[in-house]
Amino acid sequence: MGTKLNEGRVAIVTGAGQGIGRAHALAFAADGARVVVNDFAADAAGAVVEEIVAAGGSAVVDSADVADWDGAARLVDTAVREFGRLDILVNNAGFVRDRMLVSMSEDEWDAVIRVHLKGHFATLRHAGAYWRAQSKAGDQPQARIVNTSSGAGLYGSVGQGNYASAKAGIAALTVQAAAELGGYGVTVNAIAPAARTQMTMGAGEAMAAQMAAPADGSFDAMDPANVSPLVVWLGSLESGSVTGRVFEVEGGKISVADGWQRSAESDKGSRWEPSELGPVVEEILTKAPVPMPVYGAR
Repeated sequence: MGTKLNEGRVAIVTGAGQGIGRAHALAFAADGARVVVNDFAADAAGAVVEEIVAAGGSAVVDSADVADWDGAARLVDTAVREFGRLDILVNNAGFVRDRMLVSMSEDEWDAVIRVHLKGHFATLRHAGAYWRAQSKAGDQPQARIVNTSSGAGLYGSVGQGNYASAKAGIAALTVQAAAELGGYGVTVNAIAPAARTQMTMGAGEAMAAQMAAPADGSFDAMDPANVSPLVVWLGSLESGSVTGRVFEVEGGKISVADGWQRSAESDKGSRWEPSELGPVVEEILTKAPVPMPVYGAR
């Protein structure tokens, strides 16, 4: 057993009743943190809390809707009331309503954007206000926010336009929040995990087969627990110099995803004529990096 990096710290994990969120909650508890296990399904959250307590840890249930403004505020209040403080917020809650864009309903769009993107913002905003108040009172936090984006948000995913848009927004929100909250002692990073969850197993036979656990007992690269060590480290005091970054995690592989940045360019020094731009665009695209392919594109 390695050194516990989060001994005595207090963490909120949203969407922690199952899958990746459950793995995060268990990992933080094993690392010495006290955990608020948030899930809209209170029974599922309760089962995770029982598992943590049975292992000698400390945890409480919260069943707030993270995308409800007052519910997100109560979630932060729960951590402070039950454990006296809040150090770590892990935004993980979400679900999918997959459909091609030309078939997607307004409700399917709104529901996914609400839970993923607003659900990240609402909790982040209330936690950020708590830490800002601490900082202004002279008690500078060493706080951490870990958001959950996705490869779909970084590269696109056919049939998941609502989900991809929400996750892209979360990646941008991470960079924005890192810049705004850094002065209050808060770092903000994101992960884009690949793991076996209820969402991925419901995404079709091909995806389910890819995500299935190996029958031979070899390393299970899609085990959700593989994602949690990086999240636990990002929640710790050790990670204080890392902020505004997005990490992809799959199995034993961790990589940094670089966001939008300028690459090739052409500057005329005056206004372009539309008729001039064909060869100019062709030239700069030839010099620019090739984009990652959209998941599911032919």
